[in-house]
Amino acid sequence: MAASAPAPHTTEFPAEGRCSYYVEKKKRFCRMVAAAGKRFCGEHAGVAEEENARKRILCPLDPKHTVYEDQLAKHLKKCNSREKPKPDFFIQDINAGLKDETEIPEQLLMPHFSSEGKSAYNQILSHPALHDALNDPKNGDSATKHLKQQASILGNIEKLKLLGPRRCFVEFGAGKGKLSHWVDIALKDAEKVHFILVEKVTTRFKVDGKHRRKNSVFERLQIDIQHLCLSKIPLLSKEKLPVVGIGKHLCGVATDLALRCLVETYAASCEERNEEPLAKRIKNDKTEKEINTLAKEGNEKNVAEKWSPVAGIVIALCCHHRCDWRHYVGTEYFRALGLGAVEFHYFQRMSSWATCGMRRTSLEASSLTTKSKDQQNADSEEHDDGGCRIPDDSTESAPGFLTVEEKKKIGHLCKLLIDQGRVKYLQQKGFSPALQYYTDPLVSLENVLLTALPNHSSSPETTA
Repeated sequence: MAASAPAPHTTEFPAEGRCSYYVEKKKRFCRMVAAAGKRFCGEHAGVAEEENARKRILCPLDPKHTVYEDQLAKHLKKCNSREKPKPDFFIQDINAGLKDETEIPEQLLMPHFSSEGKSAYNQILSHPALHDALNDPKNGDSATKHLKQQASILGNIEKLKLLGPRRCFVEFGAGKGKLSHWVDIALKDAEKVHFILVEKVTTRFKVDGKHRRKNSVFERLQIDIQHLCLSKIPLLSKEKLPVVGIGKHLCGVATDLALRCLVETYAASCEERNEEPLAKRIKNDKTEKEINTLAKEGNEKNVAEKWSPVAGIVIALCCHHRCDWRHYVGTEYFRALGLGAVEFHYFQRMSSWATCGMRRTSLEASSLTTKSKDQQNADSEEHDDGGCRIPDDSTESAPGFLTVEEKKKIGHLCKLLIDQGRVKYLQQKGFSPALQYYTDPLVSLENVLLTALPNHSSSPETTA
Protein backbone atom coordinates (compact mmCIF):
# COMPACT_ATOMS: atom_id res chain seq x y z
CA MET A 1 0.00 0.00 0.00
CA ALA A 2 1.52 3.28 -1.13
CA ALA A 3 0.78 5.21 2.06
CA SER A 4 2.42 6.40 5.26
CA ALA A 5 1.56 7.53 8.76
CA PRO A 6 0.11 11.04 9.14
CA ALA A 7 2.52 13.56 7.67
CA PRO A 8 3.84 15.88 10.42
CA HIS A 9 4.38 18.73 7.96
CA THR A 10 0.85 18.89 6.62
CA THR A 11 -1.37 21.78 7.64
CA GLU A 12 -4.57 19.90 6.86
CA PHE A 13 -6.61 17.88 9.32
CA PRO A 14 -8.93 14.92 8.80
CA ALA A 15 -12.62 15.72 8.74
CA GLU A 16 -14.58 15.00 11.89
CA GLY A 17 -15.45 11.33 12.18
CA ARG A 18 -13.12 10.42 9.30
CA CYS A 19 -9.96 8.31 9.26
CA SER A 20 -6.75 10.02 10.45
CA TYR A 21 -4.50 8.04 8.11
CA TYR A 22 -2.57 10.20 5.63
CA VAL A 23 -2.45 8.67 2.14
CA GLU A 24 0.87 9.82 0.71
CA LYS A 25 -0.01 8.82 -2.87
CA LYS A 26 -3.12 11.03 -2.86
CA LYS A 27 -1.62 13.77 -0.66
CA ARG A 28 -4.61 13.82 1.64
CA PHE A 29 -6.19 12.04 4.60
CA CYS A 30 -8.29 8.94 4.07
CA ARG A 31 -11.96 9.86 3.77
CA MET A 32 -13.40 6.62 5.12
CA VAL A 33 -15.55 6.79 8.25
CA ALA A 34 -13.84 5.74 11.48
CA ALA A 35 -15.77 3.80 14.11
CA ALA A 36 -16.89 5.65 17.24
CA GLY A 37 -13.90 6.21 19.52
CA LYS A 38 -11.40 5.16 16.82
CA ARG A 39 -8.92 7.30 14.91
CA PHE A 40 -8.61 5.04 11.89
CA CYS A 41 -10.95 3.21 9.56
CA GLY A 42 -10.88 -0.58 9.35
CA GLU A 43 -8.66 -0.46 6.27
CA HIS A 44 -5.89 1.49 8.02
CA ALA A 45 -6.32 0.31 11.59
CA GLY A 46 -3.72 -2.42 11.10
CA VAL A 47 -0.92 0.08 10.42
CA ALA A 48 -1.61 2.30 13.42
CA GLU A 49 0.27 1.65 16.66
CA GLU A 50 -2.62 2.61 18.89
CA GLU A 51 -4.79 -0.12 17.33
CA ASN A 52 -4.45 -3.81 18.23
CA ALA A 53 -1.83 -6.06 16.66
CA ARG A 54 -4.23 -8.02 14.41
CA LYS A 55 -2.68 -8.51 10.97
CA ARG A 56 -4.37 -7.32 7.80
CA ILE A 57 -3.72 -9.02 4.46
CA LEU A 58 -4.72 -8.37 0.86
CA CYS A 59 -8.07 -9.85 -0.11
CA PRO A 60 -7.39 -12.81 -2.46
CA LEU A 61 -10.48 -11.91 -4.50
CA ASP A 62 -9.56 -8.26 -4.97
CA PRO A 63 -6.11 -6.97 -3.88
CA LYS A 64 -7.41 -3.41 -3.93
CA HIS A 65 -8.58 -3.82 -0.34
CA THR A 66 -7.41 -5.62 2.81
CA VAL A 67 -9.00 -7.78 5.49
CA TYR A 68 -8.09 -9.08 8.95
CA GLU A 69 -6.31 -12.39 8.50
CA ASP A 70 -8.28 -14.07 11.27
CA GLN A 71 -11.57 -13.01 9.56
CA LEU A 72 -10.64 -14.03 6.02
CA ALA A 73 -13.05 -16.98 5.79
CA LYS A 74 -15.97 -14.81 6.94
CA HIS A 75 -14.99 -11.99 4.58
CA LEU A 76 -14.80 -14.23 1.51
CA LYS A 77 -18.46 -15.18 1.95
CA LYS A 78 -19.64 -11.57 1.71
CA CYS A 79 -16.92 -9.82 -0.32
CA ASN A 80 -18.38 -7.77 -3.17
CA SER A 81 -15.75 -9.25 -5.49
CA ARG A 82 -16.82 -12.85 -4.91
CA GLU A 83 -18.19 -14.81 -7.85
CA LYS A 84 -21.94 -14.57 -7.70
CA PRO A 85 -24.35 -17.29 -8.84
CA LYS A 86 -25.05 -17.08 -12.57
CA PRO A 87 -28.65 -16.33 -13.60
CA ASP A 88 -30.60 -18.80 -15.73
CA PHE A 89 -30.14 -16.65 -18.83
CA PHE A 90 -26.34 -16.97 -18.54
CA ILE A 91 -25.12 -19.78 -20.80
CA GLN A 92 -21.36 -19.78 -21.36
CA ASP A 93 -20.40 -18.75 -24.92
CA ILE A 94 -23.89 -19.40 -26.32
CA ASN A 95 -23.45 -16.59 -28.87
CA ALA A 96 -19.70 -16.99 -29.37
CA GLY A 97 -19.73 -18.54 -32.82
CA LEU A 98 -16.69 -20.44 -34.10
CA LYS A 99 -14.73 -22.34 -31.46
CA ASP A 100 -11.65 -23.55 -33.34
CA GLU A 101 -9.74 -21.08 -35.50
CA THR A 102 -6.06 -21.05 -36.45
CA GLU A 103 -4.15 -18.20 -34.85
CA ILE A 104 -3.11 -15.40 -37.22
CA PRO A 105 0.68 -15.04 -37.69
CA GLU A 106 2.08 -11.66 -36.67
CA GLN A 107 3.79 -10.92 -40.01
CA LEU A 108 1.91 -11.50 -43.25
CA LEU A 109 1.72 -9.88 -46.65
CA MET A 110 -0.95 -7.23 -47.18
CA PRO A 111 -3.88 -9.07 -48.79
CA HIS A 112 -5.81 -8.14 -51.89
CA PHE A 113 -9.36 -6.95 -51.24
CA SER A 114 -12.43 -6.09 -53.22
CA SER A 115 -15.03 -3.35 -52.88
CA GLU A 116 -17.78 -5.86 -53.65
CA GLY A 117 -20.96 -5.10 -51.78
CA LYS A 118 -23.89 -2.73 -51.81
CA SER A 119 -23.24 0.72 -50.40
CA ALA A 120 -25.35 2.33 -47.71
CA TYR A 121 -27.99 4.92 -48.61
CA ASN A 122 -29.04 8.10 -46.80
CA GLN A 123 -31.87 7.85 -44.29
CA ILE A 124 -31.42 10.79 -41.90
CA LEU A 125 -34.68 11.12 -39.96
CA SER A 126 -35.95 12.62 -36.74
CA HIS A 127 -38.83 12.14 -34.30
CA PRO A 128 -41.12 14.64 -32.54
CA ALA A 129 -40.46 12.94 -29.18
CA LEU A 130 -37.04 14.64 -29.11
CA HIS A 131 -38.17 18.02 -30.49
CA ASP A 132 -38.05 19.86 -27.17
CA ALA A 133 -34.78 18.26 -26.13
CA LEU A 134 -33.14 19.09 -29.46
CA ASN A 135 -34.16 22.74 -29.14
CA ASP A 136 -33.08 23.15 -25.53
CA PRO A 137 -30.66 26.13 -25.47
CA LYS A 138 -28.81 24.56 -22.53
CA ASN A 139 -27.48 21.76 -24.74
CA GLY A 140 -23.79 21.66 -25.45
CA ASP A 141 -22.30 20.32 -28.70
CA SER A 142 -21.93 16.80 -27.32
CA ALA A 143 -25.52 16.60 -26.03
CA THR A 144 -26.88 17.92 -29.34
CA LYS A 145 -24.82 15.38 -31.26
CA HIS A 146 -26.22 12.45 -29.25
CA LEU A 147 -29.79 13.76 -29.45
CA LYS A 148 -29.63 14.06 -33.25
CA GLN A 149 -28.48 10.47 -33.52
CA GLN A 150 -31.10 9.19 -31.11
CA ALA A 151 -33.79 11.12 -32.99
CA SER A 152 -32.76 9.59 -36.32
CA ILE A 153 -32.59 6.07 -34.88
CA LEU A 154 -36.03 6.58 -33.39
CA GLY A 155 -37.32 7.90 -36.71
CA ASN A 156 -36.00 4.81 -38.47
CA ILE A 157 -37.61 2.52 -35.89
CA GLU A 158 -40.93 4.23 -36.56
CA LYS A 159 -40.48 4.11 -40.35
CA LEU A 160 -40.01 0.34 -40.10
CA LYS A 161 -43.31 0.14 -38.15
CA LEU A 162 -41.53 -1.26 -35.11
CA LEU A 163 -42.58 1.55 -32.77
CA GLY A 164 -45.77 0.15 -31.33
CA PRO A 165 -47.44 -1.72 -28.47
CA ARG A 166 -47.12 -5.36 -27.38
CA ARG A 167 -43.42 -5.88 -27.93
CA CYS A 168 -40.12 -6.00 -26.07
CA PHE A 169 -37.23 -3.70 -26.97
CA VAL A 170 -33.82 -5.18 -26.15
CA GLU A 171 -31.12 -2.50 -26.12
CA PHE A 172 -27.67 -4.04 -26.50
CA GLY A 173 -24.73 -2.09 -25.11
CA ALA A 174 -27.30 0.08 -23.35
CA GLY A 175 -24.85 2.24 -21.38
CA LYS A 176 -26.95 4.92 -19.69
CA GLY A 177 -30.08 3.60 -21.39
CA LYS A 178 -30.96 6.81 -23.22
CA LEU A 179 -32.06 5.18 -26.47
CA SER A 180 -34.64 3.05 -24.65
CA HIS A 181 -35.66 6.13 -22.68
CA TRP A 182 -36.58 8.02 -25.86
CA VAL A 183 -38.32 4.99 -27.35
CA ASP A 184 -40.41 4.83 -24.18
CA ILE A 185 -41.32 8.53 -24.47
CA ALA A 186 -42.24 8.14 -28.14
CA LEU A 187 -44.61 5.26 -27.33
CA LYS A 188 -46.79 7.52 -25.16
CA ASP A 189 -49.82 5.40 -24.13
CA ALA A 190 -48.86 2.19 -25.96
CA GLU A 191 -49.76 -0.89 -23.91
CA LYS A 192 -47.69 -3.88 -22.89
CA VAL A 193 -44.24 -2.55 -23.76
CA HIS A 194 -41.15 -4.00 -22.12
CA PHE A 195 -37.51 -2.93 -22.21
CA ILE A 196 -34.46 -5.08 -21.49
CA LEU A 197 -31.23 -3.10 -21.19
CA VAL A 198 -28.12 -5.24 -21.68
CA GLU A 199 -24.76 -3.85 -20.49
CA LYS A 200 -21.77 -5.87 -19.28
CA VAL A 201 -20.24 -3.15 -17.07
CA THR A 202 -21.56 -1.06 -14.22
CA THR A 203 -22.76 2.27 -15.62
CA ARG A 204 -22.94 5.63 -13.87
CA PHE A 205 -25.53 8.35 -14.52
CA LYS A 206 -28.15 5.94 -15.85
CA VAL A 207 -31.51 7.38 -16.83
CA ASP A 208 -33.39 4.32 -15.59
CA GLY A 209 -35.04 6.29 -12.81
CA LYS A 210 -36.57 8.83 -15.20
CA HIS A 211 -39.14 6.51 -16.73
CA ARG A 212 -42.65 7.52 -15.76
CA ARG A 213 -44.97 5.62 -18.11
CA LYS A 214 -47.27 3.16 -16.35
CA ASN A 215 -47.56 0.80 -19.32
CA SER A 216 -43.84 0.01 -19.70
CA VAL A 217 -41.53 -2.28 -17.73
CA PHE A 218 -37.76 -1.86 -17.60
CA GLU A 219 -35.20 -4.50 -16.66
CA ARG A 220 -31.42 -4.01 -16.71
CA LEU A 221 -29.11 -7.01 -17.13
CA GLN A 222 -25.40 -6.78 -16.35
CA ILE A 223 -24.05 -9.52 -18.61
CA ASP A 224 -21.78 -9.97 -21.62
CA ILE A 225 -23.87 -10.50 -24.77
CA GLN A 226 -21.66 -13.50 -25.52
CA HIS A 227 -23.37 -15.45 -22.73
CA LEU A 228 -26.92 -14.06 -22.97
CA CYS A 229 -29.81 -16.41 -23.69
CA LEU A 230 -32.91 -14.26 -24.17
CA SER A 231 -35.32 -17.19 -24.07
CA LYS A 232 -34.29 -17.83 -20.43
CA ILE A 233 -35.24 -14.34 -19.27
CA PRO A 234 -38.43 -14.71 -17.18
CA LEU A 235 -40.00 -11.57 -18.64
CA LEU A 236 -39.72 -12.87 -22.21
CA SER A 237 -40.58 -16.48 -21.45
CA LYS A 238 -43.73 -15.36 -19.64
CA GLU A 239 -45.04 -12.59 -21.90
CA LYS A 240 -43.85 -14.10 -25.21
CA LEU A 241 -43.70 -10.73 -26.94
CA PRO A 242 -41.86 -10.20 -30.23
CA VAL A 243 -38.42 -8.69 -29.72
CA VAL A 244 -36.98 -5.57 -31.35
CA GLY A 245 -33.19 -5.45 -31.05
CA ILE A 246 -31.80 -1.90 -30.86
CA GLY A 247 -28.45 -0.32 -30.13
CA LYS A 248 -26.54 2.95 -30.51
CA HIS A 249 -22.88 2.57 -31.47
CA LEU A 250 -22.57 -1.09 -30.59
CA CYS A 251 -18.85 -1.77 -30.71
CA GLY A 252 -17.40 -4.22 -33.24
CA VAL A 253 -17.69 -7.70 -31.84
CA ALA A 254 -20.73 -6.80 -29.73
CA THR A 255 -22.76 -6.28 -32.93
CA ASP A 256 -22.01 -9.81 -34.12
CA LEU A 257 -22.79 -11.28 -30.70
CA ALA A 258 -26.09 -9.36 -30.60
CA LEU A 259 -27.11 -10.55 -34.09
CA ARG A 260 -26.40 -14.16 -33.20
CA CYS A 261 -28.18 -13.72 -29.86
CA LEU A 262 -31.31 -12.52 -31.68
CA VAL A 263 -31.58 -14.57 -34.86
CA GLU A 264 -29.95 -17.82 -33.77
CA THR A 265 -30.21 -18.26 -30.02
CA TYR A 266 -33.58 -16.59 -29.40
CA ALA A 267 -35.52 -16.98 -32.66
CA ALA A 268 -34.43 -20.60 -33.11
CA SER A 269 -35.37 -21.41 -29.51
CA CYS A 270 -38.88 -19.95 -29.93
CA GLU A 271 -39.44 -21.81 -33.18
CA GLU A 272 -38.32 -25.11 -31.66
CA ARG A 273 -40.87 -24.72 -28.87
CA ASN A 274 -43.59 -23.69 -31.35
CA GLU A 275 -44.63 -20.84 -29.08
CA GLU A 276 -47.64 -18.72 -29.94
CA PRO A 277 -47.03 -15.33 -28.31
CA LEU A 278 -49.65 -12.71 -27.72
CA ALA A 279 -48.31 -10.69 -30.64
CA LYS A 280 -49.19 -13.55 -32.99
CA ARG A 281 -52.79 -12.48 -32.60
CA ILE A 282 -52.10 -8.76 -32.88
CA LYS A 283 -49.37 -7.74 -35.31
CA ASN A 284 -48.40 -4.47 -36.98
CA ASP A 285 -50.72 -2.52 -34.68
CA LYS A 286 -53.89 -4.22 -36.01
CA THR A 287 -56.85 -4.20 -33.67
CA GLU A 288 -58.63 -7.39 -32.63
CA LYS A 289 -61.58 -6.28 -34.75
CA GLU A 290 -59.34 -6.15 -37.83
CA ILE A 291 -57.93 -9.57 -37.00
CA ASN A 292 -61.45 -11.00 -36.69
CA THR A 293 -62.39 -9.47 -40.05
CA LEU A 294 -59.39 -11.12 -41.68
CA ALA A 295 -60.30 -14.43 -40.06
CA LYS A 296 -63.85 -14.26 -41.42
CA GLU A 297 -62.44 -13.65 -44.88
CA GLY A 298 -60.37 -16.80 -44.65
CA ASN A 299 -57.05 -15.04 -44.10
CA GLU A 300 -56.40 -16.14 -40.53
CA LYS A 301 -53.53 -18.33 -41.73
CA ASN A 302 -51.79 -15.33 -43.26
CA VAL A 303 -52.19 -13.38 -40.04
CA ALA A 304 -50.55 -16.15 -38.04
CA GLU A 305 -47.65 -16.42 -40.47
CA LYS A 306 -46.81 -12.76 -40.00
CA TRP A 307 -45.55 -13.25 -36.47
CA SER A 308 -41.81 -13.58 -35.81
CA PRO A 309 -39.96 -13.94 -32.49
CA VAL A 310 -37.68 -11.11 -33.68
CA ALA A 311 -39.84 -8.32 -35.13
CA GLY A 312 -36.88 -6.23 -36.25
CA ILE A 313 -33.31 -5.03 -35.71
CA VAL A 314 -32.06 -1.42 -35.66
CA ILE A 315 -28.40 -1.06 -34.64
CA ALA A 316 -26.03 1.87 -35.19
CA LEU A 317 -22.69 0.25 -36.04
CA CYS A 318 -19.33 1.21 -34.61
CA CYS A 319 -15.66 0.31 -34.12
CA HIS A 320 -15.11 -2.29 -36.84
CA HIS A 321 -11.46 -2.51 -35.75
CA ARG A 322 -12.74 -4.26 -32.62
CA CYS A 323 -14.35 -7.11 -34.51
CA ASP A 324 -13.17 -10.69 -34.02
CA TRP A 325 -13.08 -13.48 -36.61
CA ARG A 326 -14.30 -16.09 -34.15
CA HIS A 327 -17.44 -14.12 -33.33
CA TYR A 328 -18.00 -12.51 -36.75
CA VAL A 329 -21.29 -13.62 -38.35
CA GLY A 330 -20.12 -13.06 -41.93
CA THR A 331 -17.43 -15.75 -42.13
CA GLU A 332 -19.32 -17.68 -44.84
CA TYR A 333 -19.52 -14.53 -46.95
CA PHE A 334 -15.78 -13.96 -46.61
CA ARG A 335 -14.98 -17.55 -47.53
CA ALA A 336 -17.23 -17.30 -50.59
CA LEU A 337 -15.00 -14.42 -51.75
CA GLY A 338 -11.89 -16.51 -51.21
CA LEU A 339 -11.03 -14.64 -48.00
CA GLY A 340 -10.44 -15.93 -44.50
CA ALA A 341 -9.21 -15.09 -41.01
CA VAL A 342 -5.95 -13.54 -42.22
CA GLU A 343 -7.64 -11.14 -44.65
CA PHE A 344 -10.31 -10.31 -42.09
CA HIS A 345 -7.57 -9.40 -39.63
CA TYR A 346 -6.20 -6.78 -42.03
CA PHE A 347 -9.60 -5.43 -43.10
CA GLN A 348 -10.47 -5.08 -39.44
CA ARG A 349 -7.32 -3.07 -38.74
CA MET A 350 -7.58 -0.89 -41.84
CA SER A 351 -11.24 -0.08 -41.13
CA SER A 352 -10.09 2.46 -38.54
CA TRP A 353 -8.63 4.58 -41.34
CA ALA A 354 -12.16 5.69 -42.21
CA THR A 355 -12.79 7.34 -38.85
CA CYS A 356 -9.41 8.11 -37.30
CA GLY A 357 -9.63 11.90 -37.72
CA MET A 358 -6.72 12.31 -40.16
CA ARG A 359 -8.19 15.42 -41.83
CA ARG A 360 -6.07 18.02 -40.05
CA THR A 361 -7.89 20.91 -41.75
CA SER A 362 -11.36 19.94 -40.56
CA LEU A 363 -12.86 21.30 -37.38
CA GLU A 364 -14.31 18.00 -36.18
CA ALA A 365 -10.97 16.20 -36.59
CA SER A 366 -9.25 18.94 -34.62
CA SER A 367 -11.67 18.59 -31.72
CA LEU A 368 -11.29 14.81 -31.73
CA THR A 369 -7.49 15.05 -31.70
CA THR A 370 -7.50 17.27 -28.62
CA LYS A 371 -9.87 14.99 -26.75
CA SER A 372 -7.96 12.98 -24.15
CA LYS A 373 -8.00 9.20 -24.06
CA ASP A 374 -9.64 9.23 -20.64
CA GLN A 375 -12.44 11.43 -21.97
CA GLN A 376 -13.00 9.05 -24.88
CA ASN A 377 -13.27 6.08 -22.55
CA ALA A 378 -15.58 7.98 -20.23
CA ASP A 379 -18.10 8.60 -23.02
CA SER A 380 -19.89 5.28 -23.12
CA GLU A 381 -22.22 6.25 -25.96
CA GLU A 382 -19.81 7.49 -28.61
CA HIS A 383 -16.92 5.93 -30.51
CA ASP A 384 -16.28 8.28 -33.41
CA ASP A 385 -12.54 8.14 -33.73
CA GLY A 386 -11.73 4.52 -34.41
CA GLY A 387 -8.88 4.59 -31.91
CA CYS A 388 -6.34 5.95 -34.43
CA ARG A 389 -4.30 9.15 -34.52
CA ILE A 390 -2.05 10.61 -37.22
CA PRO A 391 0.37 13.30 -35.92
CA ASP A 392 0.87 16.60 -37.72
CA ASP A 393 4.30 15.54 -38.97
CA SER A 394 3.00 12.32 -40.57
CA THR A 395 4.61 11.09 -43.77
CA GLU A 396 1.28 10.91 -45.58
CA SER A 397 2.68 12.63 -48.68
CA ALA A 398 6.03 10.83 -48.77
CA PRO A 399 6.78 8.53 -51.72
CA GLY A 400 5.38 5.04 -51.22
CA PHE A 401 2.80 6.11 -48.64
CA LEU A 402 -0.96 6.39 -49.11
CA THR A 403 -2.51 9.83 -48.92
CA VAL A 404 -5.10 10.69 -46.30
CA GLU A 405 -7.95 10.49 -48.79
CA GLU A 406 -6.74 7.12 -50.10
CA LYS A 407 -6.59 5.71 -46.58
CA LYS A 408 -10.06 7.05 -45.82
CA LYS A 409 -11.46 5.39 -48.93
CA ILE A 410 -9.80 2.07 -48.09
CA GLY A 411 -11.09 2.33 -44.53
CA HIS A 412 -14.67 2.86 -45.73
CA LEU A 413 -14.38 -0.08 -48.13
CA CYS A 414 -13.14 -2.30 -45.30
CA LYS A 415 -16.06 -1.27 -43.10
CA LEU A 416 -18.49 -1.86 -45.94
CA LEU A 417 -17.07 -5.33 -46.62
CA ILE A 418 -17.41 -6.32 -42.96
CA ASP A 419 -20.96 -4.94 -42.83
CA GLN A 420 -21.85 -6.71 -46.08
CA GLY A 421 -21.01 -10.00 -44.38
CA ARG A 422 -23.56 -9.13 -41.70
CA VAL A 423 -26.14 -8.30 -44.37
CA LYS A 424 -25.60 -11.67 -46.09
CA TYR A 425 -25.85 -13.45 -42.73
CA LEU A 426 -29.21 -11.83 -41.97
CA GLN A 427 -30.49 -12.69 -45.45
CA GLN A 428 -29.60 -16.33 -44.87
CA LYS A 429 -31.50 -16.23 -41.58
CA GLY A 430 -34.73 -15.04 -43.21
CA PHE A 431 -34.43 -11.27 -42.82
CA SER A 432 -34.49 -8.31 -45.21
CA PRO A 433 -31.52 -6.19 -44.07
CA ALA A 434 -30.33 -2.75 -45.17
CA LEU A 435 -27.46 -0.36 -44.46
CA GLN A 436 -28.08 3.37 -44.33
CA TYR A 437 -26.39 6.59 -43.27
CA TYR A 438 -28.60 7.72 -40.41
CA THR A 439 -26.77 10.91 -39.47
CA ASP A 440 -24.37 13.45 -40.97
CA PRO A 441 -20.63 12.63 -40.61
CA LEU A 442 -20.19 16.02 -38.94
CA VAL A 443 -22.44 14.69 -36.18
CA SER A 444 -20.77 11.29 -35.99
CA LEU A 445 -18.12 9.62 -38.13
CA GLU A 446 -19.72 6.30 -37.17
CA ASN A 447 -22.94 7.02 -39.03
CA VAL A 448 -24.11 3.70 -40.51
CA LEU A 449 -27.30 2.04 -39.29
CA LEU A 450 -28.03 -1.66 -39.82
CA THR A 451 -31.74 -2.47 -40.02
CA ALA A 452 -33.52 -5.75 -40.65
CA LEU A 453 -37.08 -7.04 -40.80
CA PRO A 454 -38.33 -10.62 -41.14
CA ASN A 455 -38.92 -11.48 -44.81
CA HIS A 456 -42.69 -11.61 -44.34
CA SER A 457 -42.71 -7.99 -43.07
CA SER A 458 -42.47 -4.77 -45.04
CA SER A 459 -38.93 -4.25 -46.24
CA PRO A 460 -37.04 -1.01 -45.56
CA GLU A 461 -37.03 1.47 -48.39
CA THR A 462 -33.97 1.41 -50.58
CA THR A 463 -33.96 5.02 -51.72
CA ALA A 464 -33.39 8.23 -49.82
